[in-house]
Amino acid sequence: MGIIKIGPSGMGGVKEAEEILEEFNRVKFGNCEVAFTHSVYMNKEQAEKIGKLAKKNKIELSIHAPYFVNLNSEEKAKIHASMQRILKCCEIGHYLEAKNIVFHPGYYGKSKDKEETFQNIKKRILEMMEIIKEKKWEVELCPETMGKINVFGSIEEISRLSKETGCSFCIDFAHILARDKKVDYEKIKKLFSQKNWHCHFSGIEYTEKGERNHINLKKEQWKELFDNIPKDKNITIVCESPNRVEDCIEGLEVLKGR
Repeated sequence: MGIIKIGPSGMGGVKEAEEILEEFNRVKFGNCEVAFTHSVYMNKEQAEKIGKLAKKNKIELSIHAPYFVNLNSEEKAKIHASMQRILKCCEIGHYLEAKNIVFHPGYYGKSKDKEETFQNIKKRILEMMEIIKEKKWEVELCPETMGKINVFGSIEEISRLSKETGCSFCIDFAHILARDKKVDYEKIKKLFSQKNWHCHFSGIEYTEKGERNHINLKKEQWKELFDNIPKDKNITIVCESPNRVEDCIEGLEVLKGR
């Protein structure tokens, strides 16, 4: 049997970290994703301190890198800046002892050539993995499945990236629903045979073009998730709904009652 951990996205600021992590421990969360989505807001010393606090409170940390990333940009400067943003998260993640570094890989671009896009993103991930290895940062890159049809990040693309580069991955079930209009759990299991899964989960509103915005979860959605995810894997679930703390508590109650 594997282990399922549930926790929210977002930890608040550096000053609030100790109080928040203690509260997360009290309500039995197993993890928390630090949201560097707009900027990396802590330095090495702060990261080391928060990492120790998280370990003390038995909270596994991960990081979501800034949204301003496109590893398939036609401008070299934007590619470089994107890689630097991700690598900065890797550096701080190392000191936080946050293993998984989640990021949005990029866009298909003007040509819309999916294979060319794949190869460009693959190349940049391999380059970053070399730097991570040289720096001896104990982190893993986790490109995320994306929720809009015009954005790189289908389940097939992320699975293939992981297999061809050795990077990890983030399975976002809400994004998959928005992109594919259904969640094919059997297909996901076949594509991601790895023992450890890092996942995002929330309610979602979407159109024929994909994701519009995240919404709160219902108890039935937690039940459906637990009915369908593998029982033999270690699965970390990061809740990204607007009321993420309350939704995590409900998710834990559903899980406990199974």
